[in-house]
Amino acid sequence: MEPSQFSFQNVLDQVVAFATLYGFKILLAIVILIVGLWLVNQVVRMLSTVMNKRQVDRDVQPFLLSLVSAILKVLVLLSVASTLGVETTSFVAIIGAAGLAVGLALQGSLANFAGGVLILTFKPFRVGDLISAQGFTGNVEAIHIFNTILVTLDNRTIILPNGALSTSPIINISGKGVIRVDMVFAAGNTNEVDEVKASIKRVVDACPYGLKDREHDILVTKLTELAFHFDVRVWTRSATYWETYYFIHEGIARQFGKDGIKGPEPTVTVMGDFSSVGRVS
Repeated sequence: MEPSQFSFQNVLDQVVAFATLYGFKILLAIVILIVGLWLVNQVVRMLSTVMNKRQVDRDVQPFLLSLVSAILKVLVLLSVASTLGVETTSFVAIIGAAGLAVGLALQGSLANFAGGVLILTFKPFRVGDLISAQGFTGNVEAIHIFNTILVTLDNRTIILPNGALSTSPIINISGKGVIRVDMVFAAGNTNEVDEVKASIKRVVDACPYGLKDREHDILVTKLTELAFHFDVRVWTRSATYWETYYFIHEGIARQFGKDGIKGPEPTVTVMGDFSSVGRVS
């Protein structure tokens, strides 16, 4: 009995000693963990409310909230470890090294993510806008956090990485809602300038997409040996840009024929040695 009592007493003493030494730290660590996680949830909810009030794009909100939540939870866990007496310097070094490795491995993805956040936050264009970027022109079908989807005029789907898109020039063709369609037409210089302008004006006035409250331009822009060149500028809604463009082109082709407007007449240059023509040998 004595060995058993001695053994039990020894274990009990060790438990008491451990509880005395570490009990308060463990209890404090548990409190820090519970309160810390509760505070993290409150901060994330408050941040979500602020984002909604400031109308931050809903596509980017989950990513920002998740990022903030993850960072705050890591800080809480480091605080818990420090309270328990665990050396946190090594953990910070490991986390930093791991973050650097992941950052290098996902450098392109992180750039696309950052570009997506910038696009969704500052909105240089919106879904439905007609834009020209990265050598492509099309309507924006969707804006995701890593890429933007364009649908070109011939119905091809183009996926543009947001990283490059956010750092390159973007032409938002429909950003203002109203746009000017610039076109150039040529007529032979045997025609009267006023007759050509009158013919073009008939087409412009008949265009159902042209804005009636805007002044459209028909200007002589260039004179050559064969033709007059006319700049035709028609204001229209952004959504009807191409309808206007094709209507004017087809209409002028037909109207020139009706009005007898002639196009530039090509000249033929004959090259050769005619010195022996008519010579009797």
